[in-house]
Amino acid sequence: MTNRMNRLIGLTGLFFVLLVGSAWAQMGAAPVVKVAEPLQDRVVDWDEYTGRFQAKQSVDVQARVSGYLSKIHFRDGELVVAGQLLYTIDQRPFELALLQAQARLAAAEASRDLALIEFERADELATRNVGAQSEAQRTGAAYQESLANVSLEQAQIASAQLDLEFTEIRSPIDGRISSTRADVGDLVVGGPSGASVLTSIVSVDPIEFEFTASEADFLKYARLNQTGERGTSRDNPNPIFVRLIDETTWERGGVMEFIDNRLDPNSGTILGRAVFDNADGFLQPGLFGRARLLGSGEYDALLIPDEAVVADQSRSIVYVVDSDNVVQARQITTGAIWKGMRIVRSGIDAQDRIIVSGLQRIRPGVEVATETETLSFNQAGLGE
Repeated sequence: MTNRMNRLIGLTGLFFVLLVGSAWAQMGAAPVVKVAEPLQDRVVDWDEYTGRFQAKQSVDVQARVSGYLSKIHFRDGELVVAGQLLYTIDQRPFELALLQAQARLAAAEASRDLALIEFERADELATRNVGAQSEAQRTGAAYQESLANVSLEQAQIASAQLDLEFTEIRSPIDGRISSTRADVGDLVVGGPSGASVLTSIVSVDPIEFEFTASEADFLKYARLNQTGERGTSRDNPNPIFVRLIDETTWERGGVMEFIDNRLDPNSGTILGRAVFDNADGFLQPGLFGRARLLGSGEYDALLIPDEAVVADQSRSIVYVVDSDNVVQARQITTGAIWKGMRIVRSGIDAQDRIIVSGLQRIRPGVEVATETETLSFNQAGLGE
C-alpha cells in the first residue's frame, strides 16, 4: 500500500513539473504577428463638405389672366412634362372678347375700304382741276387713319387670342409638381403683379448639390490651379462624390459646375455647386448629404490598413519589425482613406514591415515571430 502511494505521489509530481515547464516555455515564446509592406499607388486627396440637394429649376405656376378656375388636369405630386396642361380658367369671357375684337376689325376694314374709295375719287378730281386740292388731302388723311385703325384692331385680336391661350395654364418645365393651391370654382388673379400662385414645380433630373468651402480651402484650390496640379472648378468639371446620411460608401458621383464670384465677408466661405444625374428621381430637393471633392493633383503615396494605425493621444503610431524581429514604434502623418487603405504621408518607408495583426500581443522592444501577409486594395467606390 505504501509503495503504491509513493508511486502515485511521484507521478503527480512529475506531471506538475511538466505542466509548469510547459507554461514557462509558453511564457518565454516570442509572440506571433502578421506583417506586410505598405502598398504604393498614385493617389489624390479628397476634401469633405456638408451640403444639401436642390432642384436645378424651381418655378411657381401663376395665372396670367384673371377668371374662375374651371378644370384641374393633374394629380398632386405627379411628374409633369413641359407644355402639359395643368389648369383651365373659364374661357367663355375671353372667347366673347375675341369675337368682339374680330367684329371691330371687320368694321375697321370696311371703313378703310370706303376711305380708299373717297380718297381715290377726290385725288382724281383734283388732278383734273375739277375738285379742290384740300379735299384730296382730307380724304387721304382719313384713309391713312383707317389703315391705322385696322392695325389697331388686328393687335386687339392678337391680344384677345393671347388672353384666351393664357386660360390654359401649362407646365413650363419637366419635373415633379406640388399640390394645388386652388380648387375648381376659385377666382384666380392674373397679371404681372399680385398674380395667384396655383402650385409649384421642381425639376428632377439632373439635381444640384450646394455647399460652402472655407477661405483656406479656396486659397488651396487657387494655388493648385496656378501650379497646374488641379484645375479650378470654375472651368473644369472636377469630380465630386456624395453619400446620404444612411449610406456608408461614396458611390453617387457628379461634377462641379459653379463656384461663386466672391467670398461671403461674414462667414468667410464661398458657395460651390455640383450637378448629379437623378434619372430614377431618388434624390429629392432638401436632402442632406456629405460630399467629397477632388482636393489635389495626383501624387505617389504609401498605404496601409487603417487597423494598423494606433492612436496615442494626438499622435498616430504604427509598429514595425526591424531586421532582428524587434518591434519599433513609428510616429506617422496620415491622410485620407484611398481604396480601403489609409494614406501615410510620412514616418515609414516602402520597405518597412508593418504589423497589421496581433497588435494586442506586442510592445516596443519585444522580439516577435512574423508571418508575412500580402495587402490588396478595395476598389469599391472611393475605396471604403
